[in-house]
Amino acid sequence: MTSNNYQLSIINCKLINKSYGSHQALKNLTFDVNQGEIYGIIGPDGAGKTTLFRILTTLLLADSGTAAVAGFDVVKDYRQIRNIIGYMPGKFSLYQDLTIGENLEFFATVFNTTIEENYHLIEDIYRQIEPFKHRRAGKLSGGMKQKLALSCALIHKPIVLFLDEPTTGVDPVSRKEFWEMLMKLKAQGITILVSTPYMDEATRCDRIALMMNGEFLQVDTPQNIIAAYPETLWSVQTNNMHRLLKDLRKHASVKSSFSFGEAFHITVEKQFVMEELKIFLENNGHSEIEIQTIQPTVEDCFMQLTINN
Repeated sequence: MTSNNYQLSIINCKLINKSYGSHQALKNLTFDVNQGEIYGIIGPDGAGKTTLFRILTTLLLADSGTAAVAGFDVVKDYRQIRNIIGYMPGKFSLYQDLTIGENLEFFATVFNTTIEENYHLIEDIYRQIEPFKHRRAGKLSGGMKQKLALSCALIHKPIVLFLDEPTTGVDPVSRKEFWEMLMKLKAQGITILVSTPYMDEATRCDRIALMMNGEFLQVDTPQNIIAAYPETLWSVQTNNMHRLLKDLRKHASVKSSFSFGEAFHITVEKQFVMEELKIFLENNGHSEIEIQTIQPTVEDCFMQLTINN
């Protein structure tokens, strides 16, 4: 873990374990989230992200270990924690038969506040859906449901915001808008713990944890994780992408190869040269061959860690 400008940890987890039958969802998970940062947990479905969020938001008990939010223990002090956090679960969980306005009014009432009292917190978000405040939540688009859920999670002015895969299934424009909102919330001093399967969202976080099979593989700033990437990385395209992956994996000097958009990213032995790979691919019937050295992304780093683990 690297040093940074934050002084105070607001989420503390130590040796958290959780199993469902024979499946261990979390394995001795230990980490801290600092006050005022956006901390991203990046990993595929089944990594353990939702289980961790449910433990931290007092909805699920860990089998062992300890966790605290703003100094409150998640088991003994669950009532205090629920008053100071906002939680947006991965599955839309608001009342489908209530309108936008009714949902927001309900959540404000639950926390003994009013929409007017904390409207400044949600103004940028809510005004985008306010023209539709009489529409039932079940009839909203994915992006509008997302904005409503975030508004409801913020209406009581939480100090920590838990967002479990908030942009899954949302269009790219709404995803971009959502992250712009999170940056504004961070500027207001709210700590944000967010999980996502989208690797491109990782670069918007102050720190990220790359998670797989209930464990954190690496924790650092996105920039430091990328800078520590140890491999030579190439992008490869040919006229026969369908067969390319199989052929690449046959070459002894190709260490790994994965699909990334319209190309394959491969790691190679350091002495390997592009011309040698080009000749190999030509001999295997490929043409229109494009090979170039590229800089790694967080996704490349994640894939490399999964290979080594």
